[in-house]
Amino acid sequence: RPIRTGDWIVVGGTEGYVRKISIRSTQIETFDRADVIVPNSELISNQVTNWMLNDQWGRVTVPIGVAYGTDVEQLRELLLRVAMDHPLVIKDSIRVGPPKVLFRSFGDSALNFELRCFIRLVDRRLDTQSELNFAIERALREAGIQIPFPQRDLHVRSVDPSIGLTRPPPE
Repeated sequence: RPIRTGDWIVVGGTEGYVRKISIRSTQIETFDRADVIVPNSELISNQVTNWMLNDQWGRVTVPIGVAYGTDVEQLRELLLRVAMDHPLVIKDSIRVGPPKVLFRSFGDSALNFELRCFIRLVDRRLDTQSELNFAIERALREAGIQIPFPQRDLHVRSVDPSIGLTRPPPE
């Protein structure tokens, strides 16, 4: 069976745990503890993501943007250390790769990276991502690595003289 009671599934805009399967419908409990009744015809005709079909492992992706000028090798080591210190992160398995850091892009205001790692309990994915974010922020602060804010250069072509920008400052 592709879906069992207790599985964490996503069907359409509904995400949650399968609580009950009956002949005509399936009861899904969302993370807000709301019960959603989904007709089984929807489960058959639409795409269904079952996060727990084969096991409870899953991947967490944490995007990180850092200031230009950051030592990217230092950043990679710092992010890998944070991942390796988390108890749910799978460090050595023949089934999944170890944590990795990807340099994704040169952004407008930041160098953009991703920390990707597999965890043992995919239903703790959001908690684990939050815990990793807290640990990353602390590690970046301790290392003096800045998370940038958006920056824009403003080029003024013409100014209405009546606003007083061209007058000398008062004495």
